[in-house]
Amino acid sequence: ALAQAGRRDAYDFPRPMLKRPGLDFSFSGLKTAVMLAVRGAPDTRQAHADIAASFEQAVVDTLVAKCARALKQTGLGRLVVAGGVGANRHLRAALTQCGARDGFELYFPQSQFCTDNAAMIALAGWLRRADFTPGIAPAQATARWSLETLVPPRRAKPVS
Repeated sequence: ALAQAGRRDAYDFPRPMLKRPGLDFSFSGLKTAVMLAVRGAPDTRQAHADIAASFEQAVVDTLVAKCARALKQTGLGRLVVAGGVGANRHLRAALTQCGARDGFELYFPQSQFCTDNAAMIALAGWLRRADFTPGIAPAQATARWSLETLVPPRRAKPVS
């Protein structure tokens, strides 16, 4: 809501990894740029709105470019946008414009159904429960984890 009152071109935030081939992206550099802009900006509603709008534009530009690239690389002609990000009106408009230009079909659930889904996270945990080892185990954090290396979860047996 704050971004709607701001100028999308007020800050020139980075569009992460658009010049690199592939579909990977990371918003860590963008988040740092936004943090620095917040620290250096005047503490006014307009400055906050400009930062929010410029941030939103950078994210939308990145997501639209990566979605278009994914469709082109896979040869697919349909894009389904779901989850919390699917409720963003600016993203919907930009993807709709891109779909019309590039000739792909676009599907969005109704906005009230575009939420970050705790049930989905619970299901993912339930499916991974067979891999769980009780006790305290060290966790490995992977900052740049290629999707190609992920192993799908084993099918868990239903709990009786």
